[in-house]
Amino acid sequence: MSETTTETQNKGETMLLKGKKAVIFGVANKRSIAWAIAQSLASQGAQIAFTFQGERIEKNVRDLADTLEGSQVLPCDVTNDDEIKAVFDELKNSFGQIDILVHCVAFAKKEDLETDFVSTSRDGFHLAHDISAYSLTAISKHAVPLMTEGGSIVALTYLGSVAVVPRYNVMGVAKAALEASIRYLASDLGAKNIRVNGISAGPINTLAARGISGFTEMLKVVREKAPLKRNTEASEVGDTALFLASNLSRGITGNILYVDSGYSIMGM
Repeated sequence: MSETTTETQNKGETMLLKGKKAVIFGVANKRSIAWAIAQSLASQGAQIAFTFQGERIEKNVRDLADTLEGSQVLPCDVTNDDEIKAVFDELKNSFGQIDILVHCVAFAKKEDLETDFVSTSRDGFHLAHDISAYSLTAISKHAVPLMTEGGSIVALTYLGSVAVVPRYNVMGVAKAALEASIRYLASDLGAKNIRVNGISAGPINTLAARGISGFTEMLKVVREKAPLKRNTEASEVGDTALFLASNLSRGITGNILYVDSGYSIMGM
C-alpha cells in the first residue's frame, strides 16, 4: 500500500473507490506493476477480480488475491475469445457490473527482442500485436456491457511506442498500436461515460522487464538523465491508476500519462 493512499485512509476520509468493482489482467507475481495497481485500487475500497494464464503463474496470482478481501481469480488466455467471454460471464454473475478494467498484458518472442527490428518474424509480429495490443479491444468489447454506470479502462504502455528503445523492437510497435487503440476506444465509449487512458511507466524491475536485453543499463540511464534522478516505483504507477480509475480524473480520456520521473521530456 502506498504512502499516499495510506494517509488518506488514516484521515478517515471517504475511500475513492468504495463499492467499485475492478478486473485486472496481467498480474504475474508480487513485483508486477499490475499487482501494485491492485494494491492501490484495493486500498481505496475496490473489490478486484484477477485473471491468469496457465498453471505456472496461477498459484502466484491466487496467493496474492487471497490477501485482498472479496477478490476472485479466473483463468483467461487473451488470445482466446471464448475464454474472455467466460471471464465476463462469470463477473456478471458474481459482480453484477464492473467499473474498472485494467490491462497489463504484453508479450513478444524472446528472439524478436534479441535481434534487429528488421529481422522480426511475421509470426512474432502477429503474436506481439495480438497479445499486447488487440487484447485491449477484445476484453473491452466484453467489459462494456457490464459497465452500466460508466467507468474507467486503463492500459499500461511504454516510451518505446513513440521513440526507439534498443531491443524493445516489435514490442514498441505493438505499444504504438495499443496507444492508438486507447484513443479510438475513448472515442467509441465516451458517450457511455467510459473513459480510456494509458499509463506510460518508466522501466521497473519486473520479471517481464528482465527479459529485455540491456535492461540493467536502461535503469542506469534513466537514473542519470531523468529530472528526478531516480527510477520509477511500481507504487507510483499504482497510484496513477487509482487516480485514473476514480472520479478525480472524470474529465480525462484518450490520454497517455507518463509516470517515469520525467525521463520522457528530456531531449538529450
